[in-house]
Amino acid sequence: MSTDPEHRCGQVALVGRPNVGKSSLLNRLLGQKISIVTHKAQTTRHRIQGIHNLPGAQIVFIDTPGIHAAGNALGRYMNQAARGAMQDADIVVLVTDATRWTAQDEVVLAAARDSGRPVGWVLNKIDRVHPRTRLLAIIAEGRERAPFAFIVPLSAQQGDNLASLEQELAAHLPVGPALFEEDIPTDRSERFIAAELLREQLLLHLHEELPYGMTVEIERFVRTDTGLELGAVIWVARESHKGMVIGKQGEQLKRIGRAARLEISAQWQEPVFLSLWVKVRENWADEPALLTRFGYD
Repeated sequence: MSTDPEHRCGQVALVGRPNVGKSSLLNRLLGQKISIVTHKAQTTRHRIQGIHNLPGAQIVFIDTPGIHAAGNALGRYMNQAARGAMQDADIVVLVTDATRWTAQDEVVLAAARDSGRPVGWVLNKIDRVHPRTRLLAIIAEGRERAPFAFIVPLSAQQGDNLASLEQELAAHLPVGPALFEEDIPTDRSERFIAAELLREQLLLHLHEELPYGMTVEIERFVRTDTGLELGAVIWVARESHKGMVIGKQGEQLKRIGRAARLEISAQWQEPVFLSLWVKVRENWADEPALLTRFGYD
């Protein structure tokens, strides 16, 4: 770890409504996949830390679930995770879609300001703003909403202007030693990441109504001489959903398993042997004991 007396280190909470690109931004900054990404809302369910080292600074990013109108205990947990991250952070970064400002953005901005932390504003997806000169007006409107500590327009997908965000964050972090060794990319375990990579493939392959009633539990995670052996249960909330996940003659589950195995293998560069089961537990997302068992605590 650095012994530089001017070294800066702190936690930065990435907050925003669903689907503004918080996880894509984190992955791009870290140069590796820590948070799963899909086009569906509420893909991120957990608070996930990603550690980013710069010359003279360590930024501990906290990726958070999108703040939304919660309809069950799981949704309330997700909102609490996001709001709690703001309280723990040194800096809160509001991430929005540069193409539009919504009432949900206003809700998240109010929560960020209530945290009492400095709030920066990241306008993501600027590659979708045409003509680009519109950004000047969008930023001017934003300055009227809040006294942001800094404003950075960028594109997580294209990698545009990330250095400006890094510079702003490093300048606003408190002076202090690194919290993590330089070779540690996240506080989350490999077991957790494997479950998330499987859930990502479920989100990508299944119908709109299914993903929000599903979760993944890794029951076996063992490295052997031949590779990584995984056994996972896909929990669904309805009996009818079980058939949708499995598909005709098991073909859907085979496709999901194949895609997940390739993703997990690429993550750790080793062979993966994946066994899947689908089980039903109605209303699991409203049962505190099950939420704790599945890691939502």
